Amino acid sequence: MPVIDNAIYVDGRRAAEPGSLDQTFTRLRECAAGAPDAFCWIGLVDPGKDEIAAVAAEFDLHPLAVEDTVHAHQRPKIERYGDVEFVVLRPARYDDATESVTIGEIHLFIGPSFVITVRHAAEPDLAAVRKRLEGDPALLRIGPYAVLYAIMDRIVDDYVPVLDGLQRDIDEIETQVFGGDSAVSKRIYTLSREVIEFQRAVAPLRDLFGDIQEQVEEKEVTLDVELGRRLRDVADHSTRVLERIDGFRQLLSNILSVNAALVGQRQNEEMARLTEAGYRQNEQMKRVSSWAAIAFAPSLVAGIYGMNFAHMPELEWPFGYPMAVGLMIVTSAVLYVIFKRRGWL
Repeated sequence: MPVIDNAIYVDGRRAAEPGSLDQTFTRLRECAAGAPDAFCWIGLVDPGKDEIAAVAAEFDLHPLAVEDTVHAHQRPKIERYGDVEFVVLRPARYDDATESVTIGEIHLFIGPSFVITVRHAAEPDLAAVRKRLEGDPALLRIGPYAVLYAIMDRIVDDYVPVLDGLQRDIDEIETQVFGGDSAVSKRIYTLSREVIEFQRAVAPLRDLFGDIQEQVEEKEVTLDVELGRRLRDVADHSTRVLERIDGFRQLLSNILSVNAALVGQRQNEEMARLTEAGYRQNEQMKRVSSWAAIAFAPSLVAGIYGMNFAHMPELEWPFGYPMAVGLMIVTSAVLYVIFKRRGWL
């Protein structure tokens, strides 16, 4: 059912619980005749066009605001259409398992005698907000703007667990970076994207609170004194949230730079190690090649003289054998001296 709660409030207390939207409209008109401060709070979750159309027709909602509600995917904002305020808020929750920030969407229509909340997210549960307000008739007596304040207060409070989850993951990333984990770069980038998305949901609240404060100041003095103080408190909380988010973005950017520097340093060290290993291997190859060349020269002479051809002039020469041995020694000595001078041996 798109309608999850539907009640009429008089003097800060729940006066009626109509069973349908049509009954709500009728009963609200009856209550308003005897109690000018009466208002209804209709809570909807992912309503269809028929439900939105029925509410829009009863309260004369602006078509542009209705279109935004049907299609959703709006940034936090407040728009004024006559005496009706259209407010978009973006609640958030953090999934530590996937390290992702899920951004929801809540739309509110604030009129003189009604509040319509359209929730496009599983959280927050506005039933808890309603129960809290109903437990404080003095606050609820202020009217529809009290509902707006309570919802905004809940959404901003729910940002704190998101910040805590991001803080834990950033601490883990710092440990990974200095621990030399090669897979940490992807995690840094992914978490940075989540922080940016979170910031986009929260950043417009700064201007939104200012606009709401202006609207409140145009109302009665009681609204300015009682509700203005509470709204300023929520605005302060949202400012602290934004400051922490800005700090997270800067910290992740610094961590990414440090990680890149460490990766480059490790690569340079590895290249230096490989270069050193290649140098040592090259020196060994020089030595092996030198000794192989020295050993090859006597083998060449011995191989030629060992072929035993019948017509070899040195075979009948008395000094043939000493000459061959001497040639082997001289050739090996010359090669040794050459390689030694060149540093190969």
